Amino acid sequence: MEKLKLHSPDLTQVNIEKLAQLFPNCVTEARNVEGRVSRSIDFDVLRQVLSGSIVEGNQERYQINWPGKREALLTANAPIAKTLRPCREESLDFDTTQNLFIEGDNLDALKLLQETYLNKVKMIYIDPPYNTGSDFIYDDDFAEDGSEYLERSNQLDATGNRMLANTEANGRFHSDWLSMIYPRIKLARNLLKDDGVIFISIGDKEVSNLKKICDEIFGDKNFCAQFVWNTEGNTDNQYEIKVNHEYILAYYKNIEFSSVAIGRVIDPNTREDSNLWKGYADNNINKNSPENPPSIVELPAGFPSSERNLFYSAKQLDKSFFETTEKDKFISDSIKEKYGLESKSGLPVKLDDMEVEEYRLTKPCRIFVGMANKNKLLEFISNGCNEILDEGMPLNFYINANAAVRYRKKNDSPRNILSVLRNLGTTEKTKNYLRRMGIYYDYPKPVGLIEYLIKIGCESDGLIVDFFAGSATTAEAVMSCNKDGKQRRYILVQVSETLDPSKKEQKAAYDFCLSQSVPPNLAEISKERIRRAGKQLQSDQAGELDFNQLDVGFRALKVDGSNMAEVFYKPDEVKQNQLFEQVNNIREDRTSEDLLFQVLLDWGVDLALPIAKETIDGKTVYFVDGDALAACFEEGVSEEFVKLLAKREPLRVVFRDAGFASDSVKINVEQIFKLMSPATDIKTI
Repeated sequence: MEKLKLHSPDLTQVNIEKLAQLFPNCVTEARNVEGRVSRSIDFDVLRQVLSGSIVEGNQERYQINWPGKREALLTANAPIAKTLRPCREESLDFDTTQNLFIEGDNLDALKLLQETYLNKVKMIYIDPPYNTGSDFIYDDDFAEDGSEYLERSNQLDATGNRMLANTEANGRFHSDWLSMIYPRIKLARNLLKDDGVIFISIGDKEVSNLKKICDEIFGDKNFCAQFVWNTEGNTDNQYEIKVNHEYILAYYKNIEFSSVAIGRVIDPNTREDSNLWKGYADNNINKNSPENPPSIVELPAGFPSSERNLFYSAKQLDKSFFETTEKDKFISDSIKEKYGLESKSGLPVKLDDMEVEEYRLTKPCRIFVGMANKNKLLEFISNGCNEILDEGMPLNFYINANAAVRYRKKNDSPRNILSVLRNLGTTEKTKNYLRRMGIYYDYPKPVGLIEYLIKIGCESDGLIVDFFAGSATTAEAVMSCNKDGKQRRYILVQVSETLDPSKKEQKAAYDFCLSQSVPPNLAEISKERIRRAGKQLQSDQAGELDFNQLDVGFRALKVDGSNMAEVFYKPDEVKQNQLFEQVNNIREDRTSEDLLFQVLLDWGVDLALPIAKETIDGKTVYFVDGDALAACFEEGVSEEFVKLLAKREPLRVVFRDAGFASDSVKINVEQIFKLMSPATDIKTI
């Protein structure tokens, strides 16, 4: 039931609606005097529509623009004073897993991952919130003064709330959604390898805008495909138009690597009798078209045949036939009929008797034929009718039972990727699958769909990132794909979106979180789905795979404020009794492992490398990936301890700045390592 408005009509908006009906291209979005986005009229366009001549105005250019685009660019580039804190108790196989699950704002997470995973990600898949008018978007407003920015970037606000409801009134606009997605995709591109690919799920409303954004960020030449996923929803009821599809935009990081960027996979709906499953392509050489004019090619004695014995008599043709075909560069149906050629193609015409014995031509036979791969046939003949290579794959020619020349190109890993994705699972079936697992989620993507995309974008070992993790389908899909023996790994990011108990699916998820004494948010549901999916995979495939090699774990990390206690006093404002407080620059609630992960981020070291903890001379030392990095954050570090550590010759070593027993020890550290381990890079925090 609608409520009474209890106010007079907004005549400006009424007039805009009227103009929108007449001139929809003149309606745009702009910020009003209060700084909010609202519908408005582009008067330059309106004047042009109503004018019979060109109206002077701003310089025209091809681009996508919206209110807030400059802020979105600033958002992508603005630094943050945050870190990732490990959470062992929420992790699974923390010490051995190669997978990461990051809880927090994905914009922050992408910024924190920039240095460590720059140009290292093989595939990105994201399923961002669609602009429906009710889904959440992120508030990335950096248009604030210095003190507000420091408060935000250092998370001095205890709530740390960065989400803004995309209300129904605001949902009809595109600008907020574009401002949300733009900086995230821009930062994501930096993570991709040169042969990397990104897949983005999207609906009808923003697909055109998203493509323009991706064209701008990746370059339109790096467009790979716009897949249409048949969602296969219920179509039995009566509809005006039933939308049963979504889109998945795909872009290369660099199209020059396109041949290796996508996998050699076959669409699962390919018919069973297709040559694609046989590992080779077998086709007739005939190409009767003006682009491939017929010419005479002589097949030498010894040319191979699939038949042991074969005879085909020559066709006697007069001079006018060759003159006509040379002129037209094509054999028409009337010419075929005049000279008694086969109606289907009329080619190739045998100018000599074709005789085959013991699978080989006994004498040369000239054929008159048009073909698209003439040069390859001639190369095959010049190679003594032996196998040649075409794009690195074996290629052979032969005469078949119908006396036609065919070619067979071997391909142990064929590629047949179709732009329409069908029979890869449905949201409803996936929802029921998760319910049986004890997981509740509103709109989960099917595992089969993401598995197929992984086979396209990360056919072998590689790193896969999903920074809108949702129900963590990507994690399960990666684990499932790894049943082929490969070692793909993932980084998932999910914001701590609070579950709404007023919604059916979220009510069950909300109750589950309370029963487990964990915060009722989506990130907790995502992590639990990974745990249960891993157990299910192990149960289903028991005995078929060495599960000691199947990584079903994850390291849980959380976006948080920096471990370092910032000083906000000017030198002349610091009181004497505060000086000792400034010596220890580490926040009191932070552990040594917290410090270690901030060091890994700052140093650009993979966050999934194995970590070992040892005790040397009574001090706890963390060793990352053997001796790739050694870290000690304890106090009272002595020269004796430093010498023992230097004997290990770590590649990098880090100490706490206030952790040395004396100033002399701090001064001598570099000299000790210079003598005992000169290749070691030394830093302090």
